[in-house]
Amino acid sequence: MQSVRDIAEEIVEREGGFVNDPDDPGGATKYGVTIHTMRRLGLDLTGDGAVGVADVRALSRGQAVDIFIRHYFERPRIADLPVVVQASVFDMYVNAGGNAVKILQRLLREMGYAVAVDGAIGPQTIGAAQDAAKPDGVAFRDAYGVARRNYYFRIADRRAASRKYARTRKGGKGGWIKRAEEFLSPRYHMSPAEFQRRVASWG
Repeated sequence: MQSVRDIAEEIVEREGGFVNDPDDPGGATKYGVTIHTMRRLGLDLTGDGAVGVADVRALSRGQAVDIFIRHYFERPRIADLPVVVQASVFDMYVNAGGNAVKILQRLLREMGYAVAVDGAIGPQTIGAAQDAAKPDGVAFRDAYGVARRNYYFRIADRRAASRKYARTRKGGKGGWIKRAEEFLSPRYHMSPAEFQRRVASWG
């Protein structure tokens, strides 16, 4: 079984190096750690009394891994969820914060569990998730992965500037969709034709 650090290392690898995309609400980012996160944590790596883009550039891979483990896995209590969904929820939490948990909570509500959709992992969510995973953990993980992929599609439906994250310039699956499908059984991966039908309305 993968350790939490192994999963965090994979997330850092998936996120890549420094970027400062004007279309990304996260702003300057390195290894998936945004400037907003660094400001919230007070990570003044350059020692100039302010957290800015230079601090983001100075962030090391090891620091990013430690941030993810402490603030995106341990603090939100992802360790209390069924092991089978931990990696996907962890990866999504890095990418979308509390929305990762809201996706899970909405899924649980669709499955008949009376949980609040508040983005916080508490006893209610933990109990429902543990129960939902008992019959077939892989099926539960896949259901979360599909819900996650649909979340990305909905963002791109509403915001044209975000479509480049869901669809490549050549028209294939973009990083968001590939990322969600990394945590899905192959039979639930969209075929090229299915993907094209889903994004046809984007023009």
